[in-house]
Amino acid sequence: MLTAVRRYLRDWLPTFVMLGVLLTFRSSLADWYDIPSGSMQPTILAGDRVVVNKLAYGLKVPFTRCQAAAWAGPQRGDIVTFASPADGERLIKRVVAIGGDQVAMRDGRLWLNGALVPYTQDSPPAHPLQPGDVPPHRWLREHLPGGPAHPVMATDARPRLRDWGPVRVPAAHVLVLGDNRDNSADGRVFGFVPYARLEGRAEAVALSLDRDRGWRPRWGRFGRGL
Repeated sequence: MLTAVRRYLRDWLPTFVMLGVLLTFRSSLADWYDIPSGSMQPTILAGDRVVVNKLAYGLKVPFTRCQAAAWAGPQRGDIVTFASPADGERLIKRVVAIGGDQVAMRDGRLWLNGALVPYTQDSPPAHPLQPGDVPPHRWLREHLPGGPAHPVMATDARPRLRDWGPVRVPAAHVLVLGDNRDNSADGRVFGFVPYARLEGRAEAVALSLDRDRGWRPRWGRFGRGL
């Protein structure tokens, strides 16, 4: 019996060790997540699998949400994953305001610290959106202070929470919104997100499959930075 146990451990111990290392790596260092919804369209599409840098803002104790060390705060424009303050579900959204900012929306456009965030016209995305989307959409680029310009979309047929605030973001919190502004349950619904709930920063699309069109690969999105 003892010999059999030793043989079992000898054969399977390397596998268990590798599995433990992999799980620890995914828990604390980096991971990739499948995107099930279109709330971040057109930046991130349903069926994208995004790579998340879990060391972007600090180090968490493996398999917990306890932060062991912190070395950077999120910046406006970062795309972050986090546990929803409403129900704990993992979400992915864009940081539009950080602690101390005053933010509001008027007619679907952001106001930050008393000034309208600049917008420019943008072109439609190269890849089709979800078949159930209600056309037409308006395509814009939003120029957040201190962050790169990024695309957002508006759907006039279903305006949602286009007038909101003003509110002041508490210290050590962020306000997050979806880039699909009229089809996103975000900070306008569940409030501010504490830094401690942030899991990491999304860096790139590893691969993308169009589940609504027979899981067809979207080759142009493979390896695309965010």
